[in-house]
Amino acid sequence: DLLGVKCPFNYVKTKLKLETMASGDCLEILLDLGEPEKNVPQSIQNDGHKVLSMGKINEHFKMLIEKA
Repeated sequence: DLLGVKCPFNYVKTKLKLETMASGDCLEILLDLGEPEKNVPQSIQNDGHKVLSMGKINEHFKMLIEKA
């Protein structure tokens, strides 16, 4: 849950969590709408991970990531 976490710290926290996971594991994160929903998915894909799903849930943005 990264709600209320500002850019770029939401991406940094996501990246650090992914580093502790095995390849093929999935991570679900919640982000605020706006800048985080645009920047984090792009950065994650640039790192080589796969975004399995993403979408708006109520007033938040939910993303499912598969670690490369």
